[in-house]
Amino acid sequence: MTDSPAKHSVLRPSDSRQSDPARFDVANRVFFRLYQCANLMHKVGARFIGDFNSTTQQWAVLGALARPEPREHGMTVKDLIAFLLVSRQNITPVLDRLEARGWIERIKDAEDGRSRRIVLTTAGDLAWSEMQIAIDAFYREALEGLDLDEQVVLYRLLDRLKARLNTL
Repeated sequence: MTDSPAKHSVLRPSDSRQSDPARFDVANRVFFRLYQCANLMHKVGARFIGDFNSTTQQWAVLGALARPEPREHGMTVKDLIAFLLVSRQNITPVLDRLEARGWIERIKDAEDGRSRRIVLTTAGDLAWSEMQIAIDAFYREALEGLDLDEQVVLYRLLDRLKARLNTL
């Protein structure tokens, strides 16, 4: 047995491996701000698509399915979970509601009859097209004050953070 802690053990304030207080404070503010932004994105984003009686989770699923490759072939639930970074428990009720609205359909996978693929229906494609006007307005208003270069920098920084988090 070694004296080294588990990979994800909780560090105590007295632990000598903790970063310096200034770095911790900045990191704490960054992650708290991301948490706040995520919550606000859902809250405010839902208002923008309120006319569609839809949620931001449904918006995310429709957007994922509307990309060129999934639009043509659909996505497995497993692929959708991996793309959206959600759990099966979170995605299943969203898919059930979208299917009940006639916006998606679960079809047999041509290559694996035991598996199902999620595809946009014609009604789902139409709803997505109409939603994009409200989504565009949300994006424009949310990002107002950030020029295009700043938006690209933000995107790249968030992408790097996401990639790093994916390795933990």
